[in-house]
Amino acid sequence: MAKKASDHVSYYTNPGGPTIGTVSRGIVEHDGLYFKDLDGSGEYKPFDDWRLPAKERAEAYVNVLSTDEKIAQLFISEWRMGKYPCNVEGHEVNFDESGLLDDAELHGKNIFGEQHLPGTTELIKEWFARHLILRANPTPDDLADWLNQLQAVAEECSHFVPVQVASNSRNENGEAVFGMNDAAGVFATWPGTLGIAAAVRGSGIGLVDEFADCIRREWDGTGLKKGYIYMADVLSDPRWQRSYGTFGEDPALICEIFSHLIPGIQGSKQGVTADGVAMTVKHFPGGGARENGFDPHYQMGQWNVYQTEGSLQKYHLPGFQTAVKYRTSSIMPYYAKPSEEKSAPQTDHKGSPIELKPYGFAYNKPFIEGLLREQMGFEGYINSDTGIVHNMSWGVESLDKPERIGYAVNQAGVDLISGLFDNEYGREAYDRGVSGYYDTHSVPEGFRKEDIVLTEEALNRAVTRTLTELFELGMFENPYRDPKKALEAASDKKDWDHAMEVHRRSVVLLKNDGTLPLMEEKLENKKIYAECFYKDAQRAEKATVNLREALKDKAFLLTERPEEADYAILMLYPSSGEYFNATKGYLELDLCEEKEVPDVDGEGRPAKTTHRETTLEGAGRIRELAAAVHKNGGKVIGNLNITLAWEVGNAEPYLDAMTAGFDTEQSAILDVIFGRFAPVGRLPVTLPRGDEVLAVDQEGVCVSPNDVPGFDKDQYMPEHLKDENGKAYAYRDEAGNYYELDFGLTYV
Repeated sequence: MAKKASDHVSYYTNPGGPTIGTVSRGIVEHDGLYFKDLDGSGEYKPFDDWRLPAKERAEAYVNVLSTDEKIAQLFISEWRMGKYPCNVEGHEVNFDESGLLDDAELHGKNIFGEQHLPGTTELIKEWFARHLILRANPTPDDLADWLNQLQAVAEECSHFVPVQVASNSRNENGEAVFGMNDAAGVFATWPGTLGIAAAVRGSGIGLVDEFADCIRREWDGTGLKKGYIYMADVLSDPRWQRSYGTFGEDPALICEIFSHLIPGIQGSKQGVTADGVAMTVKHFPGGGARENGFDPHYQMGQWNVYQTEGSLQKYHLPGFQTAVKYRTSSIMPYYAKPSEEKSAPQTDHKGSPIELKPYGFAYNKPFIEGLLREQMGFEGYINSDTGIVHNMSWGVESLDKPERIGYAVNQAGVDLISGLFDNEYGREAYDRGVSGYYDTHSVPEGFRKEDIVLTEEALNRAVTRTLTELFELGMFENPYRDPKKALEAASDKKDWDHAMEVHRRSVVLLKNDGTLPLMEEKLENKKIYAECFYKDAQRAEKATVNLREALKDKAFLLTERPEEADYAILMLYPSSGEYFNATKGYLELDLCEEKEVPDVDGEGRPAKTTHRETTLEGAGRIRELAAAVHKNGGKVIGNLNITLAWEVGNAEPYLDAMTAGFDTEQSAILDVIFGRFAPVGRLPVTLPRGDEVLAVDQEGVCVSPNDVPGFDKDQYMPEHLKDENGKAYAYRDEAGNYYELDFGLTYV
């Protein structure tokens, strides 16, 4: 495809039906209507017919595709844009003639594995890859141009299957993190998902309808039709690094949010529509039940532990049942595997004991086929988390890579494997089923031959399911979008205004002795000291300059001397751990600098050796600054950015007023501090009291159960930790308030 596809799309309008968009694909006329010629035969075929049900078309079309074309559609992996270079050192882009696609070869390596990759045109035409993951952060018009070009290349293949590009969330504020929130700031930018939950708790569910509709219109406007969105996981262990991607710890609220989120993004309560965006809800059956916070991206976190009888059904499954009810297009199982040895009895939807087989959930038939499909009624497709064939193959390490593919697809019921383009391994898994391979090779112990090969039946089932989504989305008929309209869709002032309003509504007022709001009458001839704190000192210094710039030209004076300040505003942005790597010990939640903490041994238990952790550079200065300001008769206001359920004991006692945001825009926080907006947000998580309620004994067991959310932990806590109100887990401030689920003050 040499020419720029966006400039060469031809459209055919069907009265009362979809418009057909094509660059080079033939059009078939039948019954006075237009249809795209999918198989290139030049003849009308039933699978061309947009009047037929999507599943029926998919079942027919899958029989036309070759085995290699179908195997290629089992895999999804990240891909690069020409104009937005990938981060592989030494890679040089070789643009196609359109100037949009990178046609250079690439030897790529990341935490999920490595492989030698072709250029984009070859990937689509020769490898027949049809599922890509976008991690770049392009402008909406560039995104539309690139997606259009991919579709135009796909039209040149003998069998047309549109290219489905998936992305992690793009509509929340926050630091870009590979594999989680890869992009931000281009589409209308809302607070983090914890902030959305905080706003919902204080302002009602209606704002989720606005959020969902915004996502649908912006993504569809660019041609981006698939989202790895959102997490239905209940946050139950606060040391889980992915806490900030959840909607908090309340299963009931998560269910309510998803009952609005899914129809709003996908386009209806019955499933995806042609102007909707297909969702992949994650991470079944709930990733929050971490063993002391360890993440399954690394070996220490490979287990889901359910210490509390019935916790799976009570806390972790309801959000996914809601996702099934509202017909989410896809569900993503987590990497982790359940631990029967460390778990109390758990039941399925029929009340029977559920089998906790020690296989990663993408390999776990009792959970995927038994619980999710047969009992919960899920009819969409299963998209594995990224890397299960290579680096995160928990429970099936004894299988080789073709066997892992066969076991996931044929035995567990996975339909799309995220990670690498493992076409060759997929073909090997298929060939072993028909070549007599296991007549001369042993079957790994504990497995059956029929479960570790890729059968024709399983292959057709998987591809039929993903094709069904493409048909439902209308991508066979018209995957093209106008770049100018894409830019307009993402620039709608109404959406940005709605997003900013939710930023304000997400702010939670945790503490206030009457200091806030700082109305004009309080500020006349007063001096304010302002400083930002981060884990990284250079970032803090830069943010402090920006904060002071934002405070200029007000009715007060700025000072760099806290000892002469009437008010101090401290912005706290702590950070802990890394997404893909284990810390030496447990993920640190204390607001601390160079705190000595124990290491963990190979079994995840506390070790005798120690290391030091910092979550907030200069954390000790909070006390010093407060003392200086208080000596001058001044007041100290602090804002805490909650991405994890922080322990606030090193900050709260020294603050006269305290707010919390959740990747909330600084301007929205200042609107609350200065009384331009009265706070309404409520905590979506419980903040733990301190290290004592997260202590892990020598057997690796936490004093507060990992599988129970914060609001319910007290019923399992030792009596000696409970106060006169029977509470042990939640932080209690100087005013006697508990920083627990649904807490939040306002101005009176």
